[in-house]
Amino acid sequence: MSHIPPVDSDRQVEFFFDVGSPASYLAWTQLESIQRDTGASVVYQPMLLGGVFQATGNASPAAVPAKGDYTFRDLERYARRYNVPLQRNPHFPINTLPLMRAITGMQMHHPDRFLPFTHTVFEALWVHALNFNDPAIAGATLAKAGYSPELIQGLIEDPQVKARLKSVTDVAVERGVFGAPTIFVGGEIFWGQDRLDWVRDALTSS
Repeated sequence: MSHIPPVDSDRQVEFFFDVGSPASYLAWTQLESIQRDTGASVVYQPMLLGGVFQATGNASPAAVPAKGDYTFRDLERYARRYNVPLQRNPHFPINTLPLMRAITGMQMHHPDRFLPFTHTVFEALWVHALNFNDPAIAGATLAKAGYSPELIQGLIEDPQVKARLKSVTDVAVERGVFGAPTIFVGGEIFWGQDRLDWVRDALTSS
């Protein structure tokens, strides 16, 4: 496994995320304003949340129906506070392995397309509530956004991409990650999109 060292600078944010997490989506929508307000840069760390759950024994709040329902209502409150759209996806949970490989592949091989592609996937899942468990729907949606099926499939099947996603996921667990999103500022860890005020404090108090 290739080692991915933590970012040393307290002016950088490491953002560990999985697009299948609505909390990751909400945090994603706030990263630009955090960068603008604090002058920090963001290091994006796509990981596989299912792998994190398997390694840590954690599980989605949806595993407990009452908790899952409350959690999403709480996310809706934050969406209103952030003034961003959020729609409950009736097809949740989403198998994000191919999606996170594609996102990782974009980051590795097409870095200029990484952020737009990731944004497209987040919006498909948590704004339009599309069924990305259906490869036909996922393929058609991404093709409409300008990403050919051949490109996406090539990234998904790339051995280097597979290894990179596994490596980031393994290192996330080694560093104490148990859910998504998880944010590091220097050596300090913050879990959840509802900790963004503390992230801002950590960036501005140094």
